[in-house]
Amino acid sequence: MKPLIQVKNLKKTYATASGTMTAVSDISFELFPGETLGLVGESGCGKSTTGKCLLRLEHPTAGEIHFDGINLLSCNKKELHHFRRHAQIIFQDPYASLNPRMNALEIISEPLRVHNIAQGAAAQKMVLELLDLVGLSQTALQRYPHEFSGGQRQRIGIARALALNPRFIVCDEPISALDVSVQAQIVNLLKQLQKEKGLTYLFIAHDLAMVKYISDRVAVMYLGHIVELAAADELYKNPMHPYTQALLAAIPIPDPKVQRNRSSFVLNTELMPHTKQTSGCPFANRCPKAQAVCREQNPPLISIGEQHYTACHFN
Repeated sequence: MKPLIQVKNLKKTYATASGTMTAVSDISFELFPGETLGLVGESGCGKSTTGKCLLRLEHPTAGEIHFDGINLLSCNKKELHHFRRHAQIIFQDPYASLNPRMNALEIISEPLRVHNIAQGAAAQKMVLELLDLVGLSQTALQRYPHEFSGGQRQRIGIARALALNPRFIVCDEPISALDVSVQAQIVNLLKQLQKEKGLTYLFIAHDLAMVKYISDRVAVMYLGHIVELAAADELYKNPMHPYTQALLAAIPIPDPKVQRNRSSFVLNTELMPHTKQTSGCPFANRCPKAQAVCREQNPPLISIGEQHYTACHFN
């Protein structure tokens, strides 16, 4: 199957007062039509920046991003405007991402107006259909964001993302700001919409259990690098990179009688600042398995099995 999105050697840096900070460091991956790629890692590892680069909300420092064969980094303003009819985003905070001065009708219909698809009665009809699609009643039409619960606000954000009938959606931690009881509802809604519309998702999250539930494949990021990439079941059953093993070992076991042996997953809590990262594996200063070669050479992401890739000298 031909990939919908191809990312090659993507890099994003920012200039700071103390020097250059690398948010995303030379990563490559593909997304195929109709699949969900989960992207996990600690806060600040570059997950959201990667998602924003894919939508050109951030301009990459280097690399290539191809959407259905088109290089997004060489697109002009008009071509980018057309691309955004096919690619949307669901933001993390369902309150901050909605204009408090606009009601649900205005929020959801704004993409229709910006892209000259529909206005007036025609736009309202489409908005009513979208509200029904995401599980909200017609009474929501004239209400403002502060009048909705967190889960309802996120449903409005999803309806807005769907307004242009996109092919690809970046889900940027769409459930992290919601109550646990609501998170499953939103994830189930996203799965249902994907099945009905053939959507492709980049699902960014911290909740490893939820990522396993919704994702076909999972990529693990650490300090701007993808350190492991595999099918969801394979990654959780057979994690090969020490960082992935540490993440999975930290998942609580909901049984007080069961104790996990965590001795092999003890990590150094001293994080290496981005500005001082010069050579070697980015995880070397925290890895319990690190040796001299790890501090000298950065291991490439290589195949260790069918669709299973890891960046470690000892795999």
